[in-house]
Amino acid sequence: MKTAYGLLTGTEEERQRALKEAARILRAGGLVAFPTETVYGLGGDALSPAAAAKIYAAKGRPSDNPLIVHIARVEALQPLAAEIPDAVYRLAEAFWPGPLTMIVKKSERVPRETSGGLDTVAVRLPGDANARALIEAAGLPIAAPSANTSGRPSPTEARHVAEDLGGKIDMILDGGAVAVGLESTIVDLSGSVPTLLRPGAITVEMLEEVLGKVQLDPVLKKPLAPGMHPKAPGMKYRHYAPQAEMYLVDGAPEAVIRLVNKRAANAKERGERVGVLAASETAGAYCADAVFPLGQREKPEEIAHNLFAALREMDAQGVKLIYAEAFPESGVGLAIMNRMNKAAGHHWLHAGEESE
Repeated sequence: MKTAYGLLTGTEEERQRALKEAARILRAGGLVAFPTETVYGLGGDALSPAAAAKIYAAKGRPSDNPLIVHIARVEALQPLAAEIPDAVYRLAEAFWPGPLTMIVKKSERVPRETSGGLDTVAVRLPGDANARALIEAAGLPIAAPSANTSGRPSPTEARHVAEDLGGKIDMILDGGAVAVGLESTIVDLSGSVPTLLRPGAITVEMLEEVLGKVQLDPVLKKPLAPGMHPKAPGMKYRHYAPQAEMYLVDGAPEAVIRLVNKRAANAKERGERVGVLAASETAGAYCADAVFPLGQREKPEEIAHNLFAALREMDAQGVKLIYAEAFPESGVGLAIMNRMNKAAGHHWLHAGEESE
């Protein structure tokens, strides 16, 4: 398959032409990668079982991993949902359009192929104007997981999509680098208590300002148990992972630097390339083959924005081992560490606990 490209950052005529062609492909049952404010999504007709199957096939994604349905207007939620709790409208007023996905009981219109076999559906109204324009032009809700090979770091630029899915999908819309860099927050409103299933730029603190108490799903801290069905993307399978083996390192900054540099030196003797992901304040202290400053610790949004691009850069540089500094899990930090923990396969080192 030859993948077509459309430019959304050029002239308005180029933008409209690209959106029109992409909308035509979606209505015909094809797949289009497009930018949102979070990451690039791989879009298909959310009401078509065949389109959902194509998405799973292109990504190499397990079919029990639910897809998020994107809409362009709040009113478009009603035909997709069997029940809409009042909490949905309160959150929509506060955060839509924006990086928040809400899970509700699905209607019969949503095929089980889109919902991953569940009786719920995950829905989002994206903040990106081009994403909403595409949905409107297509005239249908768009199911869109991240536009990457399943398990790989999510794409934050069109070139990342091309690396993974070029030749496998019909079209890529290039809207430049995304604004947020981490996938949307997912909150489950289908039960009696609002539950955070995936943290993101809309933090648990922000959700609680609107809803009151929001509980955290236990899977945020540990892998989903064998045999359990994932209720949202990213819960069950290895996600966001670079090709290298990755470890998270916590402890006092001086101890972390000392431990990582010791391990990097040992790896170098074995002929292995080592990469480090660190805060800008400490990045210069590491002796490794590739060091990526993620951003300042007091600016977690900057760290979140750069994380996936950094993981892909480590792959590009042929790194075999990655050591990543841990960050506080407050605010957006919870989302950052959720992604890093999954990328590392829950592998941790605690500086100061072993002989140095």
